[in-house]
Amino acid sequence: MTPIVAFNFIVGTLFGLCFLYQVVFFFIGLFHGEVKLPPARKQHRYAFFIAAHNEEPVIANLVKSIKQQDYPSELIDIFVVADACTDNTAQAARDAGAIVYERNDLARKGKSWVMDYGFDRILSEYPDTYEAFFIFDADNLLSPNYVSIMNDAFDQGYLALTSYRNSKNFGSSWISAAYATWFLREARFLNNARMICKTSCAVSGSGYLVSSKIVEGMHGWDFHTLTEDIQFSTFCAVHGVRIGYAPAEFYDEQPVTFSASWKQRMRWTKGFYQVFFTYGGHLLKSIVHFRRFAAYDLMMTIAPGMLLTLISILANGTFMLVGSLSHGFLATDRELGMCFGSILMTLLYMYGTFFVMGLLTTVVEYRHIHCKQKWRIITNLFTFPLFMFSYIPLTVAALFLKVDWVPTPHEVAVTLDEVMEGAQ
Repeated sequence: MTPIVAFNFIVGTLFGLCFLYQVVFFFIGLFHGEVKLPPARKQHRYAFFIAAHNEEPVIANLVKSIKQQDYPSELIDIFVVADACTDNTAQAARDAGAIVYERNDLARKGKSWVMDYGFDRILSEYPDTYEAFFIFDADNLLSPNYVSIMNDAFDQGYLALTSYRNSKNFGSSWISAAYATWFLREARFLNNARMICKTSCAVSGSGYLVSSKIVEGMHGWDFHTLTEDIQFSTFCAVHGVRIGYAPAEFYDEQPVTFSASWKQRMRWTKGFYQVFFTYGGHLLKSIVHFRRFAAYDLMMTIAPGMLLTLISILANGTFMLVGSLSHGFLATDRELGMCFGSILMTLLYMYGTFFVMGLLTTVVEYRHIHCKQKWRIITNLFTFPLFMFSYIPLTVAALFLKVDWVPTPHEVAVTLDEVMEGAQ
């Protein structure tokens, strides 16, 4: 076995062993169905927390969708922190019925600092009032039974919960369709499967619940990387706090252009690196000493898995280039052909894997896809893998580039009824 063949075998085996469990999760989510929750014995009291920066077009629709919940309104309060806004976000939120705080700290930018500020004020002004907090982005919309389903799960004793993240603009572009597919897959085939297997889930940006016990213990919010959500999930995995999942559906607005998507995912990728380098050792300790599968799961989530693919492609490409320049001295034609075949097979395997992932997600979760343009659902099967390929250069760029928190603009001011009708 030549060195390059041995190298490819080792990389392929390592990649397969690392992520084999996600294949198992996929089949559990496919055949077991949606997790079932026992009815809650008590209706708990909650506060919604919404960080908003220049969200005047969308904030009122979110507040209205919260107020239209089939849950006692006296058990729900809505807090909006209008952060350094230059539009009419604060007044729009007040008019819709939210309690609004205005913040203008330009030195500490980012959602995590807004959460820290808002939680600190809520705990000070409303002590011992709320049992848990829902975290949402201003562009979101909630299904009418969202709180009821989450209450069923919270009543089981979880300190944190995540939910079913759908998209309200699947049909806007091939970019938004790819995002939507990824989040549908994450809900059904990752968090749903984790819940069934009684291991910990991971929260993702928006649409999650945190017990007041955690917030009070931190006197606010103490996670300030570029991805405070995955940092919180990793913290929970390290300390044995199990995050649950409930099939409570909400709708998130996705970027429409590749440029906006690149900026957002660059921040995510950089944030994953920050969490990996901060918590990697702690996760490894939890895996080895405490045998926590959730720690292994989060390690694989934040580890730069695309780097293995990139390393394989670069190694084979370098061997091909050097071998070709040496005119057969360092590599035979057969070995050069094997390198080319390895690169080609890696790309084809990736494309096929993402195609099947998108296809099964689309088939199984079809009733959750609200899109009038049926052709978009079909073409997305072929463009979704290309969207995922773009993570390869992202993984490299995020290693070296400085990335700052930049808000993603949201402008799709649609109602829940319009989303259900497939309006984009």
